[in-house]
Amino acid sequence: MSLDIVATYAVAAFLFIGAVFALIGVIGLLKFNDPMTRLHAPTKVGTVGIGALLLASILYFDTFHDGSIHELLIMAFLFVTAPISANFIAKVIIHQGTCETPPEPVTECTWSTLGSPNRKSDVVEAVNHTPE
Repeated sequence: MSLDIVATYAVAAFLFIGAVFALIGVIGLLKFNDPMTRLHAPTKVGTVGIGALLLASILYFDTFHDGSIHELLIMAFLFVTAPISANFIAKVIIHQGTCETPPEPVTECTWSTLGSPNRKSDVVEAVNHTPE
């Protein structure tokens, strides 16, 4: 079996895996009711799906053409920006109050999203606070 045949099967497998994960992300986006669970489906599953599709593209162009680094740049950008944007979207959802409020923190501090101390001394106390 030659390298071209093995690469063709690997590209087909990556394309199939990427398509299945992307489909699962779309179904999750359509089926979930809560905004936080809707956010979970495309960010987690979609990232893996797009990653598999980009791996298929990398393998195809490295095997049958000259190859390029465009896919690696896209993958790096995707894996860096997707979690950050999901975090910001989740913070907006929490601040709007359209989801279930997180439980109270174990220590006397506040969650970074829900509140901030009013005085500078409160900030120093929150930073220096050691749980018992």
